[in-house]
Amino acid sequence: MLLQAVRESGAHIGVVYLLSETEDLLVMDVEVGLPAQIVKPWTRVRLDAGAPVAAAARERRLVWVPDHEDLARRFPATALAAPYSFAIAAAPITTGSRLWGVFYLIWPESHACELTPYERQTLISACDKIAAILEQSVDRAPSHAGEPRVLAPPPRRALERHPEAVVCGYLDQLHVGCLALDLEGRITFVSAAAAELFDGDVTGLLGRPLWEVAPWLKDPLFEDRSRAAVVSQQTTSCVVRCPDGRMVEFRMYPDPSGMSLRVAPLDVDQVGPAHMSEPESDRAAQTRAEVFYSFLPLAVALTRALNVPEIIDLVADHVMPMFKVKAMAILIAEGSRMRVIGARGYGQDALERLDGLPITSGTPAGDAARTGEPAFFADVNELRRRYPQAEECDRMAAWACLPLEVNDEGVGICLLAFDEPHPFTVEERATFTALAGLVAHALDRALRYDSKDRLAHSLQKALLPRSLPEISGLAVAAWYVPATRGVGIGGDFYDLIRLTDTSAAAVIGDVQGHNMTAAALMGQVRTAIHANAVAGASPGDVLKHTNRLLIDVDTELFTSCLLIYVDLQLRTLRAASAGHPPPLLRPPNMPAEIIDVPAGLLLGVDPDADYPTLQVPFPPGALLALYTDGLVETPGVDLDHAIANLAGHLVYGSTGIEQLGRTLLDHAPHTSQHADDIALLLLEHRVRPAAHRLRGERPGEGRP
Repeated sequence: MLLQAVRESGAHIGVVYLLSETEDLLVMDVEVGLPAQIVKPWTRVRLDAGAPVAAAARERRLVWVPDHEDLARRFPATALAAPYSFAIAAAPITTGSRLWGVFYLIWPESHACELTPYERQTLISACDKIAAILEQSVDRAPSHAGEPRVLAPPPRRALERHPEAVVCGYLDQLHVGCLALDLEGRITFVSAAAAELFDGDVTGLLGRPLWEVAPWLKDPLFEDRSRAAVVSQQTTSCVVRCPDGRMVEFRMYPDPSGMSLRVAPLDVDQVGPAHMSEPESDRAAQTRAEVFYSFLPLAVALTRALNVPEIIDLVADHVMPMFKVKAMAILIAEGSRMRVIGARGYGQDALERLDGLPITSGTPAGDAARTGEPAFFADVNELRRRYPQAEECDRMAAWACLPLEVNDEGVGICLLAFDEPHPFTVEERATFTALAGLVAHALDRALRYDSKDRLAHSLQKALLPRSLPEISGLAVAAWYVPATRGVGIGGDFYDLIRLTDTSAAAVIGDVQGHNMTAAALMGQVRTAIHANAVAGASPGDVLKHTNRLLIDVDTELFTSCLLIYVDLQLRTLRAASAGHPPPLLRPPNMPAEIIDVPAGLLLGVDPDADYPTLQVPFPPGALLALYTDGLVETPGVDLDHAIANLAGHLVYGSTGIEQLGRTLLDHAPHTSQHADDIALLLLEHRVRPAAHRLRGERPGEGRP
């Protein structure tokens, strides 16, 4: 059925993917027209991948990509991984609501810009028949563990009327080498001149892989040209240096069954700039290989970039030197205008003209942003022909205006400028368009991350206390430090609640998770503790009531909490803990010690949990430290040892309470790249009661 669809549609490649039953994965089951070495990277495609086959599966519709430029715009990652000219149609294989897989066909790029009704019907009919077969064979579904089945293409037409000996004699008289390969690169025909080049005889070379008889051809340049010929079904060529120093041109003529090669020696003076500048020359192929391998680290780096400046630097550092770009600017759409969010190489005057540019202004940048179509201007004259009123604001000589789109929605544009005229080749246009797609997705993630980060900081600021109450005789300082990476919000919290003029309740806790749900639950816990503490309940009873509240709201998150009542008149501390790290107490003129508060269960686990209360002295000059596990917890390090190490830094001296807090944070074992939030609350019983301004530091304020 696959061979019939390929034959009737005029395609030269056909592939069937089946949906894995255990993963969101499309697995290649059978194919025709692709060599094994090309197939390997595409045997497994995730449903969320940026590829036409994945899009056809996700959207349950036929996806048509007429050329490489359209592929680069819509599926940039695929375009970079397969930088060849072809047209592709991918259709889902479904019965009712069930997705079985995807069937796709590939034609040479010379195909018309639209599918014919017959081609479309052939593809859809094949999908329906394949789906029916799969539905009937559901009890013996194919295994996805092995390699895909490779079908043999239709055989070449047999020679008619010409005896083989006459044909071989004719080829030998041409003084050029001729050979033919099947799709797997095995030699099916070789002339005497070609056999001499490979230091073999005709009989001994037949049936052997070309890479085996000529290992010097197994290099990126020759492989790239070979793949381009097979996938695009277009004649290609390259110049290769033989082991003996001779320069040889390989011209490749593909068809669906394999490839014929013409091998001709070149004189040294033939391999010059004029020869190398031909469209299908060695220089063009090498440039594409260089671009491909250079873009691999850029693509990986862009997937990890979390902020706009990082993206600007990555693109500028990789793209500008490779293509000799003089200046670059990235603009995003805000309403009806565009705003410059990053640039390299442009002067302030040029940036001021670009910033605020109307999208509907009839300028190259505005039109690219509005239509989603890239625009290339090889020189000033070409720019003037298309935009007679355009102002020359950057003193450049050539430009590429690349729209940044995600799921057909505009994000902005990337403007590349050259200080010399720059004719853009077809491959360069496709490469720049693919680059714009990668940048657009990375930029969209970064902008969303920045938006969430701003929202998170606003919410965190609202949930943490704006200021801490002033208690005569008690000095207080507090810090909250969000995790190094990820959204800047979490469940760590602290508070100081005035009970009387000489007493207060100090609380610190950690709600499981680092998201909006954890932050919302943290707000509920703080409110419950505040209400019960002010009502006069003991520390243990406050935690007990709060625990029942969390059980009633039926949350899946648990909370650790430490609540300590500080009584300056009685000079005591009363503490209760719900699975929280123990507090540290530094008596006057003595080393700090760990207060072994009985640890009850985490809040939200058991409705009948009890929380015993421990009372210890808190004399004038003593200092109390409450913290969350982000300050002490490190993978592979014993927690008790880490807490003891922290206590060792809580030294007595003339250092102020705020400087002491920063010292504790600086000595955290993983402060530079901590994966958890940190909350720290210090309370010092002053020897001479005095009014001190007590403040809590929130995200972005007083951060060490």
